Amino acid sequence: QLQLVESGGGWVQPGGSLRLSCAASGFSLDNYAIGWFRQAPGKEREEVSCMNTLLGSTHYRPSVKGRFTISGDNNGNTVSLQMNSLRPEDTGVYYCAAIPPLLYRVCASANFDSWGQGTQVTVSS
Repeated sequence: QLQLVESGGGWVQPGGSLRLSCAASGFSLDNYAIGWFRQAPGKEREEVSCMNTLLGSTHYRPSVKGRFTISGDNNGNTVSLQMNSLRPEDTGVYYCAAIPPLLYRVCASANFDSWGQGTQVTVSS
């Protein structure tokens, strides 16, 4: 499995922005499909966004479309999730995950086999 580390979480007021990063050591994230997932207390983990560079495809869950943007840096070392217009319902622990692109089928947690430890995002006033 790959070693992934998330960063950039924190507390923000509704309407604010955060930028999460997923970093990998020893390999390029360009060679993998990457997903961002989140889990709120008492709820199941849900997909937020996925990116498959090999296929040139991205996916966003409907509630974040237009507010969140997934992107990779030019070096292939990090994948970011820019989150704007944050809402209290965006609160949760955010995880990044990876899978070889040819094994990617759908933006769902069961489809990914390498995970980071997560970073907390709290949106409240």
